[in-house]
Amino acid sequence: MKTHAVVSLFVVTLLATACSPQDRATGVPSASAAAAAALDFQDQQTQWVRERSADLSKPDGWTSLIGLHWIEAGKRSVGGGADNAIRLSIAPDRLGEVEQRADGLYFQVAEGVPITVDGKPVRGEVRLDPEGAGGPTKLAYDEGRGQITAIKRGQRLALRVRHADAQARRDFAGLDFFPADEAWRVQAKFVPHPAGRTLPIVNVLGEVADNPNPGYVVFEKEGHEWRLEALGDPAKGLNLMFQDQTTGRLTYGVGRYLRTDPVAADGTVVVDFNRAHNPPCAYTEFATCPLPPPENRLALQDGNGERTRLAVLAGEKKYAGGNH
Repeated sequence: MKTHAVVSLFVVTLLATACSPQDRATGVPSASAAAAAALDFQDQQTQWVRERSADLSKPDGWTSLIGLHWIEAGKRSVGGGADNAIRLSIAPDRLGEVEQRADGLYFQVAEGVPITVDGKPVRGEVRLDPEGAGGPTKLAYDEGRGQITAIKRGQRLALRVRHADAQARRDFAGLDFFPADEAWRVQAKFVPHPAGRTLPIVNVLGEVADNPNPGYVVFEKEGHEWRLEALGDPAKGLNLMFQDQTTGRLTYGVGRYLRTDPVAADGTVVVDFNRAHNPPCAYTEFATCPLPPPENRLALQDGNGERTRLAVLAGEKKYAGGNH
């Protein structure tokens, strides 16, 4: 009995050693642990793409946009009827009138039309705030399937209109990504700029706005050091906009966006190029996308992240790059 017990203990010890996550002598993960980690990485990337696709195609996602209407002087009628100054592709004949005044943008709801503002039924006149503390004022119609908000670009105001029945949303066929490659999940260092620094960013309309530029990330790839200017709050995550040698050929013509996790206390941050994605203007002509700054043009063949879409939308509007 003692012999059997000793043999059993030896076998258990041998199996435990063989299945250990790493070789104790070298500290290198075992083949099984490395395979499990690679599978987990692929699963995480697949889930991220799935969530991004769901976000784009939700009832008020970017694919639901049906119009962007710049406000002109005077009262302007709004609705689906042909006699409206601002005609919506999906809406009742008359929703109301919009007017820009010195103190803001106002919407007069048409008599008898069921409208809610921020979820509450309203009648008469409401103020559309493009920059409220909780986000822009949301004016909803068609039992909430349609939504109007105000946006401000420079000194101009516009109505941005969404509808859950938008053709672009119905035609949305998903996203096209390169196969995920863990080698392009790179460790970078965040280097802060002096407080208060800004970076001029051009959007697709050709407008320029100064954006807070807290610093840049620097990383090594293909034997060289690369740098990307960052926007956003390091404590919450950085926003990176960039072009590379795939831009306009294999990837979207204006470049792509990438968001990081919060920067660590020691200044390190992961830049995962597998999660580089198209800006909203890849899915709708009613977006006002900011473009990557000249500083963020990389001489890298980064075949990762989102590719140019293969007929994801019928009749898409394309931007070839440059100043729009």
